[in-house]
Amino acid sequence: MNAIRQFIEVKNNSFNVVLPEGFTAKTVEVIIMPTVENYSILDSHKDIVLERIKNPQTPVDAFEMIAQLEKENLDKL
Repeated sequence: MNAIRQFIEVKNNSFNVVLPEGFTAKTVEVIIMPTVENYSILDSHKDIVLERIKNPQTPVDAFEMIAQLEKENLDKL
């Protein structure tokens, strides 16, 4: 599968995508999402995720995990 990711400036509610030579697909899927500028993840959250990847635990509910991350972050303040 060929995948192309581009960041394109929107002007007058439109944009133009130029595909590279050799791109032969006749039908493509287009997903449009605004870019998030200045987005950052707290180092403490990165550390928690990396630790969990190394030492998998029993899966937890997403809301429970968010609450736990917030609690752990507050405990470090």
